[in-house]
Amino acid sequence: MSDVELRNVSKEFDGDRVIHNVSLSVRSGELVVFVGPSGCGKSTLLRLICGLEHLTGGEVRIDGRTMRGVNPSRREVAMVFQSYALYPHMSVADNMGFALRMSGIGKVDRAARVREAARTLRLDELLERMPRQLSGGQRQRVAIGRAIVRNPKVFLFDEPLSNLDAELRVQMRLEIAALHQELQATMIYVTHDQVEAMTMADRIVVLREGRIEQVGTPVELYHHPANVFVAGFIGSPRMNLLESEVTASTGKALHIRLAGVEGAELALPGADGQLAAGDKLTLGVRPEAFTEPEGDGFRVTADIRFVENLGSTLLLHAPDFPSGTLVIESRASEPPEPGPLEVSINPARINLFDEAGRAISLVT
Repeated sequence: MSDVELRNVSKEFDGDRVIHNVSLSVRSGELVVFVGPSGCGKSTLLRLICGLEHLTGGEVRIDGRTMRGVNPSRREVAMVFQSYALYPHMSVADNMGFALRMSGIGKVDRAARVREAARTLRLDELLERMPRQLSGGQRQRVAIGRAIVRNPKVFLFDEPLSNLDAELRVQMRLEIAALHQELQATMIYVTHDQVEAMTMADRIVVLREGRIEQVGTPVELYHHPANVFVAGFIGSPRMNLLESEVTASTGKALHIRLAGVEGAELALPGADGQLAAGDKLTLGVRPEAFTEPEGDGFRVTADIRFVENLGSTLLLHAPDFPSGTLVIESRASEPPEPGPLEVSINPARINLFDEAGRAISLVT
């Protein structure tokens, strides 16, 4: 196991900078997931770590050693790509052991390492099969096994599940998480799927346009997003982001109202002098933070247009809510009829963001 450190890493292609001074430390034995929209630089960062791309600036260090000028084959990292890239004329065993054979590892030692990896990945009975005789999930396990046999310091996964159907994706992400627990290996995993990130990661790195927006545990990012981008990207369905305005601000209380919603006003703990009356805000509330109308809670009425019935939950959509599109999660046994629905918002579950989209810390 080894740590990975990025120090002010940057990358340009034909004068166009795609990675902007990224600094990050991945602890030994940690599973870190890079997540973000297409084109945000996730795969490029992975390729910079393994040496398939050259740095424009900064430094990559693995196990405390700089990788500047170190050939990819000598970095002791193993990469699992989106495509399985298996040799069609070789058996599973030969595919898994090919890199070892090219490195001069003897036949006996090579076979032992292949058998051990096959046991870990439940491929024991498939070693003599050809790739065409395997399912998509089995092929992906062979690709992972090809990485395991090398005993690398760091595993790199570049969207390895994107070619699988939905059911296999769920199965394989659980298998990769279990593999991480068994090997206790350092892993960096790239995906655009925030559900994969939330379910697999020790920590998540959210990227946008070649910059890190936030680093934290799945729980930290879900409940305490650093800005509007992270709030809207992490979570499925996404956080409701509603236009609002400060009506009054004191040291002890912050009074806000939702834009265009009559009587929708709320008092929260003060923002320590950060805000003044008239300041524009974005109020963030998760779909599950709505409750039945109760007491003096923050009540709103939403015009429900359609309902998604997911079995265990209902998603109630109010696309014409004046402050912004509203999605409410309900666990009612029967879906409500379309039309007005009054709900309360739990004040303790509210996130606030300033006009620039940055999270606001409230005084407790």
